[in-house]
Amino acid sequence: MKNLIYIFSILIILSCSSDPEIDTNLLDSVEILDSSLLNPENYLVSAKYPNPTEEEKNKKVIIAVHGFSASTFEWDELRRFIENRNIDTVLLSQVLLGGHGRSYEEFKASSYEDWQESIKAEYDKLIALGFTDITLVGSSTGCPLILDLLNIKYFGKELKEVFLIDPIIVPSDKMLSIVGVAGPILGYVESDLSEGEEKYWYKYRPYETLKELNSLIIKVRKQLEDNLGIGDVKMTVYKSLKDDAADPVSAVLLYKGIKTNYGKINVEMIDSDLHVFTRLDLRPTVSEKDKSNQFKVFADITNFAYIR
Repeated sequence: MKNLIYIFSILIILSCSSDPEIDTNLLDSVEILDSSLLNPENYLVSAKYPNPTEEEKNKKVIIAVHGFSASTFEWDELRRFIENRNIDTVLLSQVLLGGHGRSYEEFKASSYEDWQESIKAEYDKLIALGFTDITLVGSSTGCPLILDLLNIKYFGKELKEVFLIDPIIVPSDKMLSIVGVAGPILGYVESDLSEGEEKYWYKYRPYETLKELNSLIIKVRKQLEDNLGIGDVKMTVYKSLKDDAADPVSAVLLYKGIKTNYGKINVEMIDSDLHVFTRLDLRPTVSEKDKSNQFKVFADITNFAYIR
């Protein structure tokens, strides 16, 4: 009890206003928009191929889903991996989560159901256009968003495989569990971004969105406790051993809680201390091991290891 009183006291002291003062150089401002909003054809297969050929319809389409407070930038390196190696059997859709990549106010007003809408919209458009081979790739919060849709059987037979990178099922920061109580006092949380990241991630995270995140992961944990069946969909989970956002026990819960017609899902623990270890751009330091980890997962996702 004394610890809770201490925490709340600190929050009150730190809280000076319900909303931050936002610099125009931040993604939080109304001055910066995610590039996918300006040029969707460069990010979404459905926009780039409104009239696909039969050959294009049979290619593997990857729908890449970024994490909480992030943007399509989180998957730019996967796009470069595909382009630089001329992997012509794969097409990539980088979806922007609803409420993200716009302004602080739009982010603040969004629910996790809003975040899911872009995933559903791109999948539905691809199916309507006749694409037959879909893969979902999620990072961090993108993972429970995908899992929640799998739970309600949203996707059809066209979904063949799912890859989850550093899924947040159990947060490393246990303060998230009391955000409903502490959030209104604090108003928002300021994230620690490296130079350049402020254009692609929200610096200020409203407590309303943190509350939505907490509700989402609690919901998905319950789905896993009840056994989440995904039928004929293959799933691979990659989880950093050290992660300041998603507790490694998240991988254990997924392994125990997901049932497929192929048996247990594949879980690989990665020797990394990065959250979303597949994103290396703008990191303060990047090791050769980090590069190797990224290459291995990108090769798995695109089947590059088998076609080169």
